[in-house]
Amino acid sequence: MALAACSSPAPQVDDKLARAAKLSAYKGDAARGQTVFAACRTCHSLAPDVNLAGPSLFGVVDRPAGTVPGYHYSPANRASHVVWSEQRLFTYLRNPREELPGTFMSFGGINDPQARADVVAYLKTLK
Repeated sequence: MALAACSSPAPQVDDKLARAAKLSAYKGDAARGQTVFAACRTCHSLAPDVNLAGPSLFGVVDRPAGTVPGYHYSPANRASHVVWSEQRLFTYLRNPREELPGTFMSFGGINDPQARADVVAYLKTLK
């Protein structure tokens, strides 16, 4: 007679913090990030005060979410209290809808962590 295995569930890990912490493992390259960002230009302007389907990303690093004047944000984004730090952007760009449920952003994300680090490095140059 076989005995049923008895095990306790694995401890839960905060996946958001674990993914965010990984940014420090990559050295972002702004020039490569500019190339990766080309796919984002369909919806996002890099010019100040120019919103397209998405808000302008000029000065996005360290900006509070939902604060670009004239852009209609989702209620989830406006109420998120997120500040777009480099690590937060790195995490968000992996899967925006998972990281900020209710966002209007329909982009599927960037799986490659090096490419995400490169985009963050590029966005950091836009001030």
